[in-house]
Amino acid sequence: MGGPSTIPEVHDFLSRLFHDHDLIPLPFQSVLAPIIAKRRTPQIEKQYTDIGGGSPILKWTKLQGDEMCKLLDELNPETAPHKPYVAFRYAKPLTEDCLEEMQKDGVTRAIAFTQYPQYSCSTTGSSLNELFRLARKDGYGDKGSVEWSVLDRWPTNEGLVEAFAHNVKTALQQYPEERRKDVVIMFSAHSLPLEIVNRGDPYTAEVAATVHAVMTKLNFSNPYRLTWQSKVGPKAWQGPQTASAIEGFAKIGKKDICLVPIAFTSDHIETLYELDIEVQEEAEKLGVHLTRASSLNDSPIFIRAIADLVSNHLKDFQQGKIGPTGQQLLLRCPGCTNPKCGKTKEWLSTGGVGLAA
Repeated sequence: MGGPSTIPEVHDFLSRLFHDHDLIPLPFQSVLAPIIAKRRTPQIEKQYTDIGGGSPILKWTKLQGDEMCKLLDELNPETAPHKPYVAFRYAKPLTEDCLEEMQKDGVTRAIAFTQYPQYSCSTTGSSLNELFRLARKDGYGDKGSVEWSVLDRWPTNEGLVEAFAHNVKTALQQYPEERRKDVVIMFSAHSLPLEIVNRGDPYTAEVAATVHAVMTKLNFSNPYRLTWQSKVGPKAWQGPQTASAIEGFAKIGKKDICLVPIAFTSDHIETLYELDIEVQEEAEKLGVHLTRASSLNDSPIFIRAIADLVSNHLKDFQQGKIGPTGQQLLLRCPGCTNPKCGKTKEWLSTGGVGLAA
């Protein structure tokens, strides 16, 4: 999604977000989205002010990409040099900014590598739809001008799981040894509207797969639960919500809780404000000893993981072991209501060559 790097960027970020029907389906979206964005801007500006004046997500994403490419140049010298480009959905650099930079550099081979480890039509799907729309509109990236392949999900990647598990172990050290094994590990992921979940979106299952893989790595050392955060608006969203789950555990005497942001690969407002400020304040009122596992950010384990992931993808693609997309990406949700998805998936399956007439 990206995030506004400065306070003046907040309104445009919110406007793009609420205009995206893939993420937040609204009736009369073109009418309601500007109203909601304008109404929410002051509140969200204050939240970004409270975490230092903007989102650090661009800083972390650039660092991760740069360090990944240094490793890739060593791992895959035959395709070097490698260069990362950032395409955020709602904040600069936007997808069009990314494509413009790629075109200036003369890029003819690219991997669309999602930084959402777990796939959702509303997140990775929306970003891929936008890539397809712009490539078709502007020409660059379409009709074979760029050979595309896609890394669309990696929820149980071994290195990703190891990076999460390492950070959980570190966080648990903050509890006295005699209480440590009873600490509830609470995995928190960005929620989705139930109407998206009920269409057959794979996100909730893939998040659960990540959670189970991390707990397997930890030898199921602690009790754990998966909860959901960042609900927006009056509609029903996937639950239980993280804050209400902490309240529920406090009522039954479970007051040692370690939060783990399991669907994010770096810090941004959902970790730094929602978890570290809002949820933490509520936990303190309830007498809960709440800690949080660090986000992946500059984790060398994580950076090696994404380098290995891309390295193996490049080699397998070159050797013809895989095509431009995986089978799972090509399968539309059984209740899909978005005609854009089918066109995007078909286009990606050709490596960006184009759709049949």
